[in-house]
Amino acid sequence: MSTAALTWQQFRFERRMFWRNPSALFFNFSLPLIFLILIASIFSLSKKDQGEFVAGIAGMAVMTTTFNALAFNLTFLREQGILKRMRGTPLPPVSYFGGLLGNAVMNAVVQVALVVVVGHVFYGVSWPQNWVTLVVFTAFGVVAFGALGVAFAQVIPNFDSAPAYVNAFFLPMLLISGTFYSTTHLPAALEAVAKSLPLKHTIDGIHAGIVTGQGVNHLWDAVGVLALWCVLGLFFAVRRFRFE
Repeated sequence: MSTAALTWQQFRFERRMFWRNPSALFFNFSLPLIFLILIASIFSLSKKDQGEFVAGIAGMAVMTTTFNALAFNLTFLREQGILKRMRGTPLPPVSYFGGLLGNAVMNAVVQVALVVVVGHVFYGVSWPQNWVTLVVFTAFGVVAFGALGVAFAQVIPNFDSAPAYVNAFFLPMLLISGTFYSTTHLPAALEAVAKSLPLKHTIDGIHAGIVTGQGVNHLWDAVGVLALWCVLGLFFAVRRFRFE
């Protein structure tokens, strides 16, 4: 069987395992939608605020389905010895990790699509004004956060400490990157930190794709920051990866 066929088989296996895991379903699919529905329903948001909020939740979904999920999963697989055993099987590592990463990418795409549909159907947010911008920034976000999740898993000592390590980065980034509100009123120091991180630029790009309709050519700063994080994430993911 070819490497591509083995990768496809591993991807299908990862999808089955995902749907059989209630906690993964909750944190990857339910949690962003719960935030979207509760906050949008409780607070009286203007049309502009609703568009910004939907974009923020979509960016959050990209991060949770890639960075958080891969950091947790790889730490667990390494600690249980599964990665070490997989290395000793005839399955090529590229097929195994291709299936694992493909599952995370699929979750991110589905989650962004769900957020866009819910935002349009229930809260009157327009359909994306620029599909190319939306796709490009979703792709950049998936690659950047996916690579960073693989790299970050290498610094987590064990699975019991994984929630503390992941949330120490996830929650502050969530709060300063414009997930729930505009960043225009952030203190200058926090705004500078937010602009150096990938989540804000992912959200800004998704917002441009959904609300303003700006093309990628108007967002080169965001593209540059995300591209840099993609390169750094991939470098450390490959350089520091360990099977045990």
